[in-house]
Amino acid sequence: MVELKDVELKIKGMDCPSCAMNVENAVRKLDGVAEIGVNFITRKAVIKFDSSRIKALEIIEAIEASGYAASGDEEEKNHEKSCSSCATDIFEEKLPVWKQRSIQIITLSSILLALGLSIEYVTGSTTLSHILFLFVGVISGYSIAKKGISSLLKKRLDMNFLMTIAAVGAFSIGYGEEGASVLYLFFIAEFLEDYAGERARKSIGALVKLAPETAVVKRNGKEVNVHVHEVNVNDIAVVRPGEKIPLDGIVINGESSVNQATITGESMPVHKKIRDSVYAGTLNEQGYLEIIVTKRSEDTVLSKIVKLVEEAERKKSPTEKYVDKFARYYTPTVIFLAVGVVTVPTLVFGQPFNEWLYKALVLLVISCPCALAISTPVSMVSGITDAAKNGVLIKGGNYIEEMAKAKVFVFDKTGTLTEGRPEVTDIIEVNNYSAREILETAASIEALSEHPLAKAVVSKANTEEVSLRSVSGFKATPGKGVNGDVDDKTYYIGSSALFSELSIPFPEAKIKELEDEGKTAILVGNQECMGIIAVMDKVRDGAPETISILKKKGMRVVMLTGDTGRIAKTIANKLNIKEYHAGLLPEDKVRIVEELNREYGTVVMIGDGVNDAPALAKSTVGIAMGAIGSDVALETADIALMHDDISKLPYLFELSKKTLGIVKENIFTSIAVKGCFAILAFPGIVTLWMAVAFGDMGLSLLVILNAMRLSVLKP
Repeated sequence: MVELKDVELKIKGMDCPSCAMNVENAVRKLDGVAEIGVNFITRKAVIKFDSSRIKALEIIEAIEASGYAASGDEEEKNHEKSCSSCATDIFEEKLPVWKQRSIQIITLSSILLALGLSIEYVTGSTTLSHILFLFVGVISGYSIAKKGISSLLKKRLDMNFLMTIAAVGAFSIGYGEEGASVLYLFFIAEFLEDYAGERARKSIGALVKLAPETAVVKRNGKEVNVHVHEVNVNDIAVVRPGEKIPLDGIVINGESSVNQATITGESMPVHKKIRDSVYAGTLNEQGYLEIIVTKRSEDTVLSKIVKLVEEAERKKSPTEKYVDKFARYYTPTVIFLAVGVVTVPTLVFGQPFNEWLYKALVLLVISCPCALAISTPVSMVSGITDAAKNGVLIKGGNYIEEMAKAKVFVFDKTGTLTEGRPEVTDIIEVNNYSAREILETAASIEALSEHPLAKAVVSKANTEEVSLRSVSGFKATPGKGVNGDVDDKTYYIGSSALFSELSIPFPEAKIKELEDEGKTAILVGNQECMGIIAVMDKVRDGAPETISILKKKGMRVVMLTGDTGRIAKTIANKLNIKEYHAGLLPEDKVRIVEELNREYGTVVMIGDGVNDAPALAKSTVGIAMGAIGSDVALETADIALMHDDISKLPYLFELSKKTLGIVKENIFTSIAVKGCFAILAFPGIVTLWMAVAFGDMGLSLLVILNAMRLSVLKP
C-alpha cells in the first residue's frame, strides 16, 4: 500500500477562483499527486502525494511555473519563531485606504473615464475622449493584460486574457468607452473578490490576535517580558488586572474573574481560583494571577481553534464542489458560443462583422464565472468564522449543509443533557444511625474509589467538613459496590442488588421511591442497613429550553443513556422528551443512530466526545460538548461546543439554515443574471459595460454583501 505524504503550501498571488483553478490544474498534472485542495480565500493549498514518485520541491516548482509563488508551512513557522514581530504578519494591517495602490488606480481611472464621457457627450469630440479612454484602459487594465498574456504563454485561457481580448476588440471597432469600461469594471470586480478573501483571512487573523504576543514570566526571582514562543511548559506567567492571559495554564496564586468569551462565547466572566484552568486569549478582569504554563503557544486551545477554522475553510461542501464543476464547463461553453456568434452570422448569413463581433465580446465578458465561484465559499467562511467567535467550532462547510437538513437530534444523557457530575441530594437514616455517621462511613471507603458516584459522596463529606477515617481491606465489585474495614468492622456501600446478595435487609419501598424521582440510591451498612445516600445528576441549565425550541422547529428529539429506565424516564419527563432508550451499551447507541440514519437520512448526535465517540462517528453530524477541556472532543466531533453550553444548538441550527439559504440565493442569482445577460446579448440589449457592471462586478458585490448578513445572527 502506497503511503501518501501531506504538504501545506502558502500561495502568493492567488486572489480569485480562477487563480485557484490554475494552481489546481498545474499540480494535478504531476505524476504522483493523489489529491489537491486549493482555497483562494485562505491562499493555501494542501496536497497529498506519493513521496517515492515526486518531491515537494517539484510541486512548488510546478506552482511557480504557473505564475504563483509557493512556500512550505514549515518555512512560515520557522520564520515566525525567528522573528518576534511575525506572529501576526500573515494578517498584517493594510495601508490607509488612500495609500492603497488598487484604490489609487480605481480613483484615477474613475476621474479619467468620467472626464472622457463628459467631453464626448458635451463636445462630441471622439479623438480626445478616446485618448482618455485609452489611458483608463492602460491604467486599470495593465495588471489584467499582464496576467492574461502570461496565461496565454502558459497555454491556458483565463478570465484576464478574455477580458483583455474583449477590451482590445471593443477599441478596434470604435467602442473606446466600452473597452475602457470593461477593464475598469473588471478591475473593480477583482478588487471586490480580493476584499471578500481578505475579510475571511482577517476573521482568522482576529482569532490569532486574541492572544498577546508577549508574556510576563518569573525567572530567577525576577519578572521578565518575553515573546510567547520563548515561554516553556512549567514557566510561571504573571497576569495583572486588565491583561490578557498569554498561554494555557493552571492558576497557582490569586483569584479573579476571567472573560472567556473569546474562546467559549460565554457572556458572563468566570471566577477563577487556585487549581482552575485558564486559556490563552482570555481577559483577566479583576485580580492578580500567577499561572503555571501547561501548553506551549502552538498547542493552546486558541491555536487549535485557529487551525481547525483554517482546515474547515479549506474543506469544500457538496454545493461548493458542484459549483466548481459547473464553472469548469460554463466558461468554455460560453466561449465556444461566442466564437460561433462571430463566425456563423458573418460567414454563413453575410451579417455585419462589427455588429456580431461586439455581441461575441459581450458573451466573452459574461463567460466570467467569478461571482458564481465565490458565491459559496464566502458564505461558508462567513458562517464558520462567526460560529467560532461564538464558541462553536464547525469543521467544514459540508457539516453546515448537513446540519441545515437535520430532522433528528439524538442526545446522550450524562454529560450532555445533565452536567455529568452527580450530587448527593438526600441522606436517609435507617436503624437509628445518624446522617453524619452514615456519610462519614461511606465517604471513608468511597475515597478509595474512582467511581463518579463515589466522588459525589466524598465531595459531600468535604462540604459538610466530615473527617474521613482510615480504611483497610478495600475491595470493589464492578456494577455492585465496594466494601472496606473501618475499626476492624466490614462495611458495604453499593446497590440494592449487593445488599440482596448479602442478605442485608433494607427499605425497598424507599429505594423505589427515590428511583422514581430519578435518583440513584447508595446503600450503606454492615450487618444491617445504616442508611441510604441518594445521588442525582443535575439537569444542565438551558437544556429544557433548548429541547423545547428544537421541538418547535419540528425536530424529532431522542435521548440515549446507559442508566436505568426509571432514571431515564425522570430526566426525559423533566425535559419533555417523549422518546428515550435506557440501559444502553456503546454498541446499542451506534445501532439506534444507524437505524435513525436509515429512516431520516440526516441525524445529529450530541455527546461528550469521549464515551460517545462510536455513535458520534456513525451520525451524519457529531457534536461534542465541552471541547474546551478535551482534545478528544476536538478530534472526534464534526462540530464542537467550546463550553458546555447546550443552548447554542438552536443558534447552530439557525446559522446552518441561514448559511445554506444564502448560498442558494447567491448561486441562483449568479446563474439567473448570467443566463439573462447571455440571452439579451443576441438582440443587442446588453452592452459591454453593462455585462461587466452588472454581470460581473455587481454580482460579486451582491454575493459578498449577502454573505455578510450572516454576521448579524447571534446566539
